[in-house]
Amino acid sequence: MTDLVLRRDRHLKWPALDGVERALMILGGICLACFTTSVFLDVLTRQLGHPWLWLQEITSAFFTYGIFIGTAVATRRQDHLQLSALTELMQGKWRTGFETMNRVVILLVGLAMVVFGWQNFLHGFQSFRMPSMTPIAYLYWPIPVCGAFVVLFSLEQIINGLKHGYEATRSGGHDHGG
Repeated sequence: MTDLVLRRDRHLKWPALDGVERALMILGGICLACFTTSVFLDVLTRQLGHPWLWLQEITSAFFTYGIFIGTAVATRRQDHLQLSALTELMQGKWRTGFETMNRVVILLVGLAMVVFGWQNFLHGFQSFRMPSMTPIAYLYWPIPVCGAFVVLFSLEQIINGLKHGYEATRSGGHDHGG
């Protein structure tokens, strides 16, 4: 299997979490495939005059799960939520300070997702989806789970960034194993 972590980013990541990232990427791909398939089937059954109304519940679940799984993966891969255009122009203590600040803000957002996502999940047992009467909580559980991964991946990058520096070398990255 190929390594998901770019060589330039290895110094910010622990190899022990590579399997978690891989699993999340696979789950995200499954969610995307299931979302796409359910939308296709929804449109098809409506056009045939026999809509499957329950299919919209499946579609929204896979969409929601995919969004939050993708957010967790993007946090580890530094694909969004970062002010990289600004920090890439910096060096030394200024860069370390800004990179750390960026990740602390993301970590705090992750903590808010855990706390408020858990509250929404618990309250979701009082509301139900139609037509299945399934508690809406099943749509909310990915929020605190995603938040926990955002916190974990932010901590990983803060600890390794302070230890090894945030800058990757021009040759493609540090050879630090974590």
